[in-house]
Amino acid sequence: MNHETKLNKAYFSSVLVLMFILPVASGITDWLLQGKVPLTMPLIGKWFIFWAVGARLFLAGLKQAISPGFTAQTIFHIQNKESHVIVRELGFANICFGLTGIVSLFLPQWRIVSACTSGLFYGIAGINHIVKKPASPNEAVALASDLFIFLLLLAYVLFT
Repeated sequence: MNHETKLNKAYFSSVLVLMFILPVASGITDWLLQGKVPLTMPLIGKWFIFWAVGARLFLAGLKQAISPGFTAQTIFHIQNKESHVIVRELGFANICFGLTGIVSLFLPQWRIVSACTSGLFYGIAGINHIVKKPASPNEAVALASDLFIFLLLLAYVLFT
């Protein structure tokens, strides 16, 4: 198996932890601490926006800004170092989206803004992955995770 067709286990693990395990664990903890009030979209969204948008996009943005070759080669299969300037700029955008999601934990009125903007980003990125057709397991992880969080954020926007 060449480098392009291997699943990057660190990438997969980080996506799994940030997009499912930590939001669910935080939501359950918050729910228990609140006395088992009904599970609502605002409670669920709070933790998905913090972890799956805030932490994930912030950390991805840092990785892209500091080490653009990883995203260029592992996700997009671009070996040309000239692409790194574009990936680095994607990283800056991800840092901004991520910071909005992180701040929303402390300023709840930011959640709807984060859900709308990041939801659009994830949805468009997911559609782009579909159109391109994933060429590796890493792209398939990006596709599935992008569409999952898009749908969750859409539900948050519609039902909050």
